[in-house]
Amino acid sequence: MVDSHPGVGAILGTATVIKSVPDGNTLSVASNHPITFAPRILFLSEDPAIIQAQLVGTQLKPDAAGKLRDDVSTDEISPLPIMVHFDDQLGRYPYTGLSVGAQLPVGRDAIRTAGIEVVVAGKRYGKGSSREHSVVAEQAAGVRLIIAESFERIYRQNADNLGLFTSSDFGLIERIRRGEPISLDELLVGRDAVAAAILRVGGLLHYGQLKLRAASATAAAPTTRPLTLFEKIVARHLLSNEDAPGWLRAGEGGFVRADLRFIHEYYTGMAAHVLDKHFGDTLTLHDPATILCFEDHLSYVHRSPVHLKHGLVGGVKALSVAHRNFVRRHNLTDHGYLQQLDAGDPNNTGSQGISHALMTENYALPGQLIAGTDSHTPHSGAVGCVAFGVGTTDMANAFVTGAVRFTMPETLRINVRGPLSAGITAKDVVLHLLADRAIRAGAGVGKVFEFGGSAVRAMSVDERATLTNMTAELGGFTGLVEPDEQSVLFIKERRGIDVVLEPWMKSDAGATYAKTIEIDGTVLTPMVARPGDPGNGVALSSLTDRVAIDIAYGGSCTAGKREDFDQYYAVLSWAAARGLKTAPGVSLYLQYGTQGVRDYCVEKGYLAAFEAVGAEILQPACGACANCGPGSSSESGQVTVSAINRNFPGRSGPGDVWLASPATVAASAIAGKLVSFAELVASTMP
Repeated sequence: MVDSHPGVGAILGTATVIKSVPDGNTLSVASNHPITFAPRILFLSEDPAIIQAQLVGTQLKPDAAGKLRDDVSTDEISPLPIMVHFDDQLGRYPYTGLSVGAQLPVGRDAIRTAGIEVVVAGKRYGKGSSREHSVVAEQAAGVRLIIAESFERIYRQNADNLGLFTSSDFGLIERIRRGEPISLDELLVGRDAVAAAILRVGGLLHYGQLKLRAASATAAAPTTRPLTLFEKIVARHLLSNEDAPGWLRAGEGGFVRADLRFIHEYYTGMAAHVLDKHFGDTLTLHDPATILCFEDHLSYVHRSPVHLKHGLVGGVKALSVAHRNFVRRHNLTDHGYLQQLDAGDPNNTGSQGISHALMTENYALPGQLIAGTDSHTPHSGAVGCVAFGVGTTDMANAFVTGAVRFTMPETLRINVRGPLSAGITAKDVVLHLLADRAIRAGAGVGKVFEFGGSAVRAMSVDERATLTNMTAELGGFTGLVEPDEQSVLFIKERRGIDVVLEPWMKSDAGATYAKTIEIDGTVLTPMVARPGDPGNGVALSSLTDRVAIDIAYGGSCTAGKREDFDQYYAVLSWAAARGLKTAPGVSLYLQYGTQGVRDYCVEKGYLAAFEAVGAEILQPACGACANCGPGSSSESGQVTVSAINRNFPGRSGPGDVWLASPATVAASAIAGKLVSFAELVASTMP
């Protein structure tokens, strides 16, 4: 659906014009000369034998490739063991985590050795993490074009920013097989003006030097139509230049000024690397006081099965050194490990907190715009701001220009009617939404999810953050909830400051939505998601055979908040009072999301019950959610029930991961199999 009305910048009069700078004869727009791709095409088939045959030289016609893999995730394109690299070494490893028919058919150096230049896949290519390592790995291996039925937003934007072509035109395949040149215009069909311009100059950093170096305010027309809250916030932060006007319709690309920008240690080294290549000693950051840095993923690698098995601890030290050097060089605000040992020593236990969780607790305010290098940046939308994830090059460009690239999305309205039944949580709501047929088919890709309705209004900000956080799994651009008294209370409790909400901080009556989805929260029951994808949601009560578990993990940004720990405590204190412990052979891990959550649990007296049932308590970090610590599986036969946000193959170790609410995770740990708290209680009654 394309908005035929004037765009938001023109309506509210808040756009800014970005003045182009002279190119100095160093950069110029590419001509439309034809591009010839080597006819070495890899079809990512659902049959591992077909993939392996292509890697040893078999060239297939499309109809011989069989069904193409959908939902190829960035965890599979660039699996965790390769994330200690941030340069051309990544070219040895693309697709080494690709799971097809329970096999990993692509080995190290396979893409380079086979000379693959074109990769073809199905729907929602590049799903999951914002990790730009995936695109760097593909490019460094020689891949120049990805053809897929559809792409996830962050992946495609990362590809644009690095000059990797993407297309949904399957008609190109036969032409490439014949060695026919393809014009640049044909490769850019359907792309917005900003994406096309970035690709024409070879990437975003070049574009930023040409066109994003100076900005000044401009006036625009008064309001002419009702707006969503998202549109209002964007309008107050919108930038424009010759490729992106001072107003945007849905699907058009542009730039915004962020109130806050943040990065974490998995990406800082890569950002520093590309910035040094482009600017050297002349590098100056735009408004460094609004840049925040975090070491939140890797503080437990000394206990991470995959890091120990693959000898990755040394690589993690290099990431920490690069992160801390960048922080010191530019005198940036940093949230690091709880124990600062020698620079780069990972043998610390825990961090100050997970980046986007700390952003919500300590920084985000209603009406702000925040960009971060994590797909779960929308966490902060729970307090009524626009927060979205970007790739490393996007952030590097934002560091030097202050401009953050985005494509104007449409908005979905998600109304959740209440009240929710006792024991039903925001996690159950979002797993239900993820299983929706339209969402599974990609209806949410690139969209804003505006959550509302009586059930959402009754939720705390912690619970709302579960909804906005998992916008990433829904495929959305961001998620947000209109700020209200809950937002004001949250900020007062966490920071001791008073926030006054302004009248404009809500969607207007009559605002345009691409679609409204109604959820009757009164009939929801506890949900789980089967291994492989967060969209594999089913009602727990529908499972006749309850899977036995080996690991129960409660933590991560999604489930390491105060109210999540209230849920863990409700179950585990009940169990402790009856002398129950975790089932034989089951390991239960509970990991705080931030120091503030830890202090809250200590103050409330929760730890005695946790320890009584045999849970291991872990200090704040992303931990097992990112396959970076205790709670990750170490063997393929292990089964985990986890309160994290995604369960793509290999995401939290080689075993199967079931997603569930905090209460279900805790109850399952006691029962030794998948059960809800209500079922656990019923099973122990005489």
